[in-house]
Amino acid sequence: MKQTRQIETAPGFAIVLAGRRIPGHRLILAVIFAVILAMIVTGLDWGWLGRWWPEIIRGVVISLLMLLGSVVLGFALAVPLGLMQLSPNIVLNGAARGFCTLIRGTPLLLQLWLIYFGLGSLFPHFPWIQESIFFPILREGWPFGLLALTLSFAAYEGEVMRGSFASVPRGELQAGKAIGLSGWQLLRRIWFPRAFYQALPTLVGETVLQLKSTPLVATVTVIDIYAVLYQVRQETLLTYEPLLLLAAVYIILTGILVLLGRQIEMRIPGRRPSPSASSS
Repeated sequence: MKQTRQIETAPGFAIVLAGRRIPGHRLILAVIFAVILAMIVTGLDWGWLGRWWPEIIRGVVISLLMLLGSVVLGFALAVPLGLMQLSPNIVLNGAARGFCTLIRGTPLLLQLWLIYFGLGSLFPHFPWIQESIFFPILREGWPFGLLALTLSFAAYEGEVMRGSFASVPRGELQAGKAIGLSGWQLLRRIWFPRAFYQALPTLVGETVLQLKSTPLVATVTVIDIYAVLYQVRQETLLTYEPLLLLAAVYIILTGILVLLGRQIEMRIPGRRPSPSASSS
C-alpha cells in the first residue's frame, strides 16, 4: 500500500501516515528523545551500574514507599481539613485555615528540618519514650520525613477538597436529606464521591509534585534514590550519568502515575481524562 503524508496547520500540525494521524508535537518529542537516548547510551560511562544496581532498586522502593505513605495519610487528613474549612464553627474553621496557610506558606525543606532537628531532638529527653519499643524507630530519619511530606500533602489537598466540597450542587445534598439520609450517609454516598471526582485531576497532579518532593528526605539520612545516586557521584566522580539516570527514573515514575490517574478517570461515568492530570 502506498503511504501518504499530509501536514495540517490547524489547530496544530500533524502527519497522516498510512491512514493514521500522528500529532506533530509527539513526533518531534519522539525524535528528540531518540537522539538524546542514543547520545546517552553511546557516549557516557555506565560501568558503575553493575555494582550499584541493588542500591538503586532499594532507593526507588524507599522513594515509592515515602510517596505512597504520604499521599494516603495526607489525603486522609485532607478530607477533614476540607470539611472543617466549610464548617460554621469558628474554632474548626480557623484551625483548618491556619494550618493550611502555615504549611503552604513555608518551604517544605524548612518544615522537614524543624520536625527532624526540633521534634526529633526532644524524644531522648523523655525516659518513657526511650524505654518504649518505638524509640529505635524514632531514632531514624524516615518517620520525620514521612510526617513532613504527609502534612505538606494534607495542607495542599485540604484546600483542593475544600473547593471540591463547595462545588457540589446544594440541590443534590438537599435531595439526600429529603430521602432521609443521615449526615454520615450523605457524606459517604453523595458529598464525598462527587467532591472526589471533581478533585481527581488535581489529586493526580499533586501526587506527581509529591513524588518530586521526596528527594528532600535525603537531607535527614533517608537513603532514597536521590541519596543513592548522590553517593554514586561522590565515589565515581561522575556528574552527568547519575543525574541523567535520576531524571529517567522520575520521568518513568511520573508517566506511570499519570497513566494510572487517567485510567481511574476513564472509569468514572461521564468523565474523560483531563489535561490537567498530566500538566505537572
